[in-house]
Amino acid sequence: MTSEKFTKIADDAVASWCAQYPDEATFLGEHRYDDRLGDPTVAAAQRRRAQLNTLIGQLAELPADQLDTADAVDRDILRTAVQSELLALTDLDEASWNPMLHNPGQALYGLLSRDFAPLPQRLSSVASRLRQVPDYLEAARGRLSDMSKVHVETAIGQLDGTLALIEGEIPAALAEAGTGTDLSGEISQAAAAVRSHQDWLRGQLPGAQRSPRLGKELFADKLALTLATPWQPATLLDQAYRDLDLVEAELSELTGRTTGSGTADRAAIAAEFSRLAADAPTSDTILQLCREALTETTEFVRRHDLITLLDDPVDIIEMPEIDRGVAVAYCVPVGPLETAPLAPQFAVSPTPTDWSQDRVRSFYREYNNHMLHNLTIHEAMPGHVEQLSHAHRYQASNRVRGVFISGSFVEGWAVYAEELMAGLGYRSDVSAEAAAGVRMQQLKMRLRSVLNTILDVSFHTGDLDERQAMELMTVRGYQEDGEAAGKWRRVQLSSTQLSTYYVGYLEVSGLVAELRRAQPSWSDRQLHDEVLNYGSPPVRYLRQLLGLPPAE
Repeated sequence: MTSEKFTKIADDAVASWCAQYPDEATFLGEHRYDDRLGDPTVAAAQRRRAQLNTLIGQLAELPADQLDTADAVDRDILRTAVQSELLALTDLDEASWNPMLHNPGQALYGLLSRDFAPLPQRLSSVASRLRQVPDYLEAARGRLSDMSKVHVETAIGQLDGTLALIEGEIPAALAEAGTGTDLSGEISQAAAAVRSHQDWLRGQLPGAQRSPRLGKELFADKLALTLATPWQPATLLDQAYRDLDLVEAELSELTGRTTGSGTADRAAIAAEFSRLAADAPTSDTILQLCREALTETTEFVRRHDLITLLDDPVDIIEMPEIDRGVAVAYCVPVGPLETAPLAPQFAVSPTPTDWSQDRVRSFYREYNNHMLHNLTIHEAMPGHVEQLSHAHRYQASNRVRGVFISGSFVEGWAVYAEELMAGLGYRSDVSAEAAAGVRMQQLKMRLRSVLNTILDVSFHTGDLDERQAMELMTVRGYQEDGEAAGKWRRVQLSSTQLSTYYVGYLEVSGLVAELRRAQPSWSDRQLHDEVLNYGSPPVRYLRQLLGLPPAE
């Protein structure tokens, strides 16, 4: 009876979350709210806080000893998700100072980007959301105050992408649908509202003096909920600096062995990265190179029997202009609530059309042909696409684990997958140089994940400045200036997410090693399948599901 009660509470919680955030519900595959935008008002936030406090009370009344292991884990995952949302609505209150949260572009894009329903039906929802844009942005202005300059500047730029979507992609979709539907009025009014909102934000710039740093206490509270671990920021920072030295030592040994020079210093490592960076794609070649890399990574996984391949179709798409300029690729999984027969997307990015030649050159030196193979491992095979496809098949008594996935597990698995493939000699069948090139890029990405954590913690709990951050990334991380500059902006705009790569890698790789010791007769495929058989929970709960003791 207790499990039935929890299932009812869990399903109601997911339903109320989707109703509160209809744009995110669209991406999850819950389409009952596709005709709505969210409500950015203080009154809506107050109502939501009341719902969440009631939910916390309901969860507290469930006796843990009367739930089976899976439901007990899902109760804890749901409780963490609720606590995280409550923090966002109370002490953090980001909606009052981060204008990036109030951009209707993604809500519109979510209706165009996936064929979950006939295009005319989706365009009907687009029309409804377009009509709400003026009131939505007016309400956002009533909520926003005490903003930081970097958040305001970024929001203004991102709204340019929203305008391109409204005035370009929506008319193109209407033409494709061929129904003769006229949304010119809705498009004109929504575009005018976005431009007016941009003008208002520009007017706020002189007074946008808020620091983007969260501070020690707030960052620690958010980090604990993001990672679902007891890591303290100072301890995590110390561990990251130790691992930074270890990864650099691996790079030194590999570079020395590759170049025949013995142990390499930083100058020699930088020179080797520069040589590899010269083998760069272009905007004309990058999509095809990623298609070829996906074929190659899939064949390697199959040949080495690393995981049960689900052989789901994957849509390799050109990244829309609204998302370009941050990374060269990302994965869009099938929403956990989606019933339409969709395929996961592996989106690959040519550079934005307004970039200078120097900026394009820097971007493709960072995301060179060797890095593209490593990135394909991370984003697609056997990283995000394959892991999330396994998770999509997990059958539970409720929808909690599908909706509230652990970012640290998802990113940790992908970073672990990079190391797994490079360690087994991926591309050695092409040449020893090709395999060494991927291994160099994989170690560079390990450096990046460690540095992400150092930057995240040092900025939000300390006084890390731009000069120090750029030196860390370009010297110790061997990153191109453009990549480092973009990451510095991201550090200021976000908090705690950058730590998920490193912490997730530590947890996933440690879990796989412990499971291997516990089951020495298992093959790699058996081990990896077992890790991926339970959705995407935090590793601390995955240990519980696997019958392993808590990590020390």
